[in-house]
Amino acid sequence: MDWEDNSTQQSFREEVKGFIESELPDRYRRDSLGAGQWTEDRHSPDSGQVALANEWTKSLADRGWIAPGWAKEYGGAGLTPMEQFILNHELAKYDAPMVGGQEISQIGPAIIVHGSDELKEEHLTRILTGETNWAQGFSEPGAGSDLASLQTRAVRDGDEYIINGQKIWSSNAHNAEYMALLVRTDPDAPKHRGISFLLVDLRAPGVTVRPLINMADEHHFNETFFEDVHVSVKNRVGEENRGWYVAVTLMDFERSRIRQAVAFRREFNEINEYIHSDEGQQKAVKKDMTSVRLDMAERYIETEIAFNMAFRVVSLQARGVVPNYEASMLQMSLYEAVQRTARTEVRLYGLYSNVWDDSTWAARSGKATREYVTTIPRTIAGGTSEIQRNVIATRGLGLPRG
Repeated sequence: MDWEDNSTQQSFREEVKGFIESELPDRYRRDSLGAGQWTEDRHSPDSGQVALANEWTKSLADRGWIAPGWAKEYGGAGLTPMEQFILNHELAKYDAPMVGGQEISQIGPAIIVHGSDELKEEHLTRILTGETNWAQGFSEPGAGSDLASLQTRAVRDGDEYIINGQKIWSSNAHNAEYMALLVRTDPDAPKHRGISFLLVDLRAPGVTVRPLINMADEHHFNETFFEDVHVSVKNRVGEENRGWYVAVTLMDFERSRIRQAVAFRREFNEINEYIHSDEGQQKAVKKDMTSVRLDMAERYIETEIAFNMAFRVVSLQARGVVPNYEASMLQMSLYEAVQRTARTEVRLYGLYSNVWDDSTWAARSGKATREYVTTIPRTIAGGTSEIQRNVIATRGLGLPRG
């Protein structure tokens, strides 16, 4: 791995920095509302906030940077993996919104690779303009870690499928217009071979999206119900009963997690600065500080490891290699380290960590406690640490299954 930019990469990095400085609205800058605000603004009743979201969208779209990895013929920028890494790295430093989410990094590429010309024409442009947001309909109450065990049925009826079933942990489905949905179209086939990949309008009759409020009192997840929902066969991506292979393609895009690694480093720096402030010194538990210092040193080392593992993944991509167990190593180590950092911090503040709200009694404005609670599912979502360890063992170390 070469940690230094070459002259071309350095020039591109300076271009990105200049763009962010001149184009990023103050509302989305670090220490303001941050990257998570763009989606909320897009759906806001306030026309001014909608206009601001559209302004940032247009700034990115004019350069093809909404979908930097897509080919130019589909409206992307056609950037190399390393250029995409640099763009995401600089945006993450500012906590700037990268317009769109999985529709850009996963669903759009799946449509490009496997979708019909009609689906490309219908959806790709609207994804790039931010006109449509998407959710992913994969997990079910009985099919999370063993995703191929899903039971949501789609029965063929002429030129339509009729869908019945339930999906869970549907991130952002309450703000989405469409869902990329895995359904079982052949219940008698082996479980990986009877699945199809459909694009479903969440505004269609029979679709119900219900919120799942997490223990931090935040609404990000949802459960989605399908009751006799009619979907045209034209909305299938890839062949019938071959949807599992479409989904595997979808999961192979953008695996460096550089934004998460940068956010982890930034979070650690904020904790460290707060600990050394007058308020932090007042709230920190004074006993056992040697142990806390050692824990913080370990956490700092873990931030550096996470960043370098992200760099390793993108280095593989730059050489044309699809990361496999390397991406599992990154995900597992990053999210377990994020959890350990949150636990270290709440232990540091003792009883002050019981205060959630932004009051004078709360440590770091209550952020420490909220971070602790919200990091609990980090090692579950997107593939549990146990699954990642199995991938590392079998594909990385060559150990036998079972």
